[in-house]
Amino acid sequence: METVQTVSCKLSPTPEQRTELAATLAAFADACNHIAEVARGIHSSNKVTVQHACYQEVRTRFGLSANLAIRAIARVCAALKVPEKMHSTFAPTSVDYDARIFSFREWDWTFSLTLLHTRERLATALGDRQRQRLKGQTPTSATLVQRRDGTFFLQVQIKAPAPKPQKPQGVLGVDLGRIDIAHTSDDATWSGRELTDVRDHYTHLRGVLQHKASKGTRSTRRRCRELLARLSGSERRFQRHTNHVISKTLVETAHGRQDALALEDLSGIRERTNQEPRPKTERRRSNNWAFYQLRQFVTYKAQAAGVVLRLVPAAYTSQMCHACLHIGSRKGKRFACTNPACGWTGDADYNAAKNIQILGLQVSLPRGPWVHSFWSGEPAGLLESPVL
Repeated sequence: METVQTVSCKLSPTPEQRTELAATLAAFADACNHIAEVARGIHSSNKVTVQHACYQEVRTRFGLSANLAIRAIARVCAALKVPEKMHSTFAPTSVDYDARIFSFREWDWTFSLTLLHTRERLATALGDRQRQRLKGQTPTSATLVQRRDGTFFLQVQIKAPAPKPQKPQGVLGVDLGRIDIAHTSDDATWSGRELTDVRDHYTHLRGVLQHKASKGTRSTRRRCRELLARLSGSERRFQRHTNHVISKTLVETAHGRQDALALEDLSGIRERTNQEPRPKTERRRSNNWAFYQLRQFVTYKAQAAGVVLRLVPAAYTSQMCHACLHIGSRKGKRFACTNPACGWTGDADYNAAKNIQILGLQVSLPRGPWVHSFWSGEPAGLLESPVL
């Protein structure tokens, strides 16, 4: 097994190279859209089948090199296998590269790329972190990207052997949510209040600016559009930074204690919750919750650190008492066990994290009946407590 990490390298092309880069992006996107039409026409997403149907035409019509044409076919076939992308179009924003059409030279920190009409060596503007990650590496794949502000970046994939996973001595359970972004079984917590406030602020600000950009004077509309362009991506970057900080802390904590990490599997939660009647604001906040991004960050950081990661079912983890495993009562952040023999009360997210820890112990340390009643030593299970 190997780890794959991406290094974002800013390019510093000359004006002539910028023109050639833009032409390559446009030709690659046009080729992808043509390939998608052909693939839909023959009802196939198999790379070999699609390649036989349109390879020569793509080379001749769009002027792509052999490898760029193959990269375009591979991208389209991969997209068509996803139902949500079956009828999507491709924008001129990125191009895939492999070892045959790009290379890295360390002594002057430059990249050589095959473009539409030529092969160019491009200078870079790298920071210390990027230079440290690239030093001594021979990358074999990358993605050329043009951002909204017109700058060009090369997303270079660095592959390395994954360390052998450490044998876990315990499990750190992590409950994910919106009030608390993450709450662990040892009672460490990251509040989501600041993130919610930032999202609400940007939503209100965008609404005001968009209204003025359509109803104000000519100069007002121009200034509002400029401000909207400057604000673009700020909210997303704040969310990404927050998830990076949380995931790094979780993995470092588990690694230092030689524990496995257990996360609840929230796949499909948006589809389920969006079927319920909710106010518009609550629906927006729920759909902006980047829980899957946090899970992705934890996954690759845990793999690179040799930490075992387990996903456990989320069902009943927030309704079950971790002390006696009976169904209790949860109201907001407060949980109360209705079992008269137990009566545990406390933070609902902490209780859920302890339940996730118990389920993680079953998977990571299968040496005994971990799902049992801690207060009596007798098996309990998911039982509805009697109401007295």
